[in-house]
Amino acid sequence: MKHLGAETNQKDGLWRNALEHVLKALASSAVERDRSGGTARAERALLRDSGLLRLSIPAKFGGFGESWAVTLDVVRQIAQVDGSLAHLFAFHHLQLATVHLFGHPEQIERWHTDTVKHSWFWGNALNPLDPNTRASAGHDGAWIFSGRKSFCSGASDSDQLLASAFDPSGRLLIAAIPTSRSGISVLDDWDNIGQRQTDSGTVLFDQVLVETDDLLDRPGPLSSPFACLRPLLAQSILAHVYLGLGEGALQAARTATLAQTRPWISSTAERVNEDQYVLARYGDFWLELEAARALAERAAVGFDAAWRRGLPLTESERGEVAIAVAAARVAAARAGLDVAHRMFEVTGARSTAAALRLDRFWRNLRVHTLHDPIDYKVRDLGNWALNESIPKPSFYS
Repeated sequence: MKHLGAETNQKDGLWRNALEHVLKALASSAVERDRSGGTARAERALLRDSGLLRLSIPAKFGGFGESWAVTLDVVRQIAQVDGSLAHLFAFHHLQLATVHLFGHPEQIERWHTDTVKHSWFWGNALNPLDPNTRASAGHDGAWIFSGRKSFCSGASDSDQLLASAFDPSGRLLIAAIPTSRSGISVLDDWDNIGQRQTDSGTVLFDQVLVETDDLLDRPGPLSSPFACLRPLLAQSILAHVYLGLGEGALQAARTATLAQTRPWISSTAERVNEDQYVLARYGDFWLELEAARALAERAAVGFDAAWRRGLPLTESERGEVAIAVAAARVAAARAGLDVAHRMFEVTGARSTAAALRLDRFWRNLRVHTLHDPIDYKVRDLGNWALNESIPKPSFYS
């Protein structure tokens, strides 16, 4: 008879082996794909085939049933080699979490089970700040979505979309619908300096039918402290993408320093890895990232505990997690940007060769950290430190 522990270890080993394969494949083509941009179809297919798209799906629905701390750590590892694919992978799991938080049990079971069965990749067309998609009443309780939605990360080559629109009363409606549904057009108009393969461009909705059972309105968006965990997961994802990119920048800098950098003519060191200024820079880099990593791990553990609480989660309990997540996001953004910018101080002029594209770490971070300003996270932290006031729940806090 096979013990439960043996089964768990076998499943754990299965996805960990798949992750190792994915990381090697992504790393081998990351530089060229950063140059070319566009939809990473082959790499998305690799993620589908790997089984990692079911990492956070509960075991009872056929998934691996891993914690959010584990799932976020995988996001971090992917970001070390490819910020764009880490973003897409993470947002896939964010959409599934949104179904869990906003939907009713039948929807949760159906969409999780079908995701495992069909290896679905979920894309995002939610963007609650974009008012350009409207919902009008259809027949028998259905709705019609019309308009355009911006910053739709992962919509290209996706199987399912989370889409949002405002009804005539200004209420935000969120629906889970097939990307192939009639009236949906995904535009190839994402061409930014960083995160070049996230396909975070535009989706058009032309009289798209949204059935009653497509709507995530039982209990619906931000309807309880538990439902308000959705933005905290989104913020945790950002923190882990930033952290992974910073760690990737540090590793790339280390490789370049040891391989090609020479001591400056005024240095007393015989080898660059003995130069006191180079060592000081690396000490700074490591310390910044280590602090951010510790904060991110603490926040992930707190998030998992809140997730397990479910509907009994209180506002104050949710607020404590919000503070931990905000701290992790600010620290990871600052550390990642600093390392990705200052890495050139220890890699030398040769590292600026266009063929290496070492600037991709900074470009990816700079694009991603503008998702929503970290100044407002610092403000929330200050309000907590001074006034013991927890952040007011929104789609960004």
